[in-house]
Amino acid sequence: MFGSFFAGKRVLLTGHTGFKGSWLLIWLRELGAEVCGLSLAPATSPALFDLVEGPKLCARHVVGDIRDADLVRRTVVEFDPEIAIHMAAQALVLPSYEDPIGTFATNVQGTVNLLAVLREASRLTRALIVTSDKVYANDGSGRAFAETDRLGGHDPYSASKAACEMAVESFRASYFVDGKVALSVGRAGNVIGGGDWAPYRIVPDAERAIIAGKPLVLRRPGAIRPWQHVLDPLAGYLTLVASGKSGAYNFGPDPANRRNVGDLIAHFAAANEGVPATVLENAPQAQEAPYLVLSSEKAARDLDWRPKLDFDRAVDTTAQWYKRRRAGADALALVRADIAAFSA
Repeated sequence: MFGSFFAGKRVLLTGHTGFKGSWLLIWLRELGAEVCGLSLAPATSPALFDLVEGPKLCARHVVGDIRDADLVRRTVVEFDPEIAIHMAAQALVLPSYEDPIGTFATNVQGTVNLLAVLREASRLTRALIVTSDKVYANDGSGRAFAETDRLGGHDPYSASKAACEMAVESFRASYFVDGKVALSVGRAGNVIGGGDWAPYRIVPDAERAIIAGKPLVLRRPGAIRPWQHVLDPLAGYLTLVASGKSGAYNFGPDPANRRNVGDLIAHFAAANEGVPATVLENAPQAQEAPYLVLSSEKAARDLDWRPKLDFDRAVDTTAQWYKRRRAGADALALVRADIAAFSA
């Protein structure tokens, strides 16, 4: 999909031990890139990174916290990347209510730590900061948010990601004005795909319910989200990096594929011979937007990027990954097969 652009490139990838980071690490290796990963150890057990033996896929595997400015500096200086993709984050809404200080420190200060040292990376030509679809000031109107809309966020996670983007803009205007480094932002969210076991996410919760044979509790079955398979936004990120363009870009599903949580679970259940669901609509809940949709017209216009997998195929592909893994299939082979099918 990207020709030989990434072949032989030195890529710094933060957050490479996470769900999306592990998928991107594998894809970059398939494309011939030399990857240095910087991240905390996997936060779940099982973890996709462990199942695919992630350290063996890295030219360098650095375990550490992006809040540690000295560690970030040493890693960048020693590896001297040509490309940096920043995905390390506290990426969950509900835990952000429990630890707002840690959330802001990771998502804002951690990003600033990286940007500060990237100014000195002599070989760097591209830097992508991955944020979230939740950076927008969601007024509940139901319209699709475009890159020109106002940033905001009610919960600490969303606000921290909006603040992160303000820091990126500041560095672009202050330090990356000569055009030698394309500094860009990728916005996506509500990604599904095989190998995710994070807490407070609907597909991993459904998978755990299947394995345990216990009811699945849905906080907001009517909440509409821009569901998409993990490979679609990752393809957007790689396309943006390869393009050499700066600025912020949304990578969301086609508007025709907007679905709510209940639709997602019904489809996932059908592909897995049933998942019992218990709906607790009146349970105490932290504030979350009931409706969130992105406009990806800018990415289509500037990058010729469009999502490849519609809602049904995204859910089916995800469900099949978990079913095959439960049956004993090799996790790395499953990821590589999905990448190959997507690329074809």
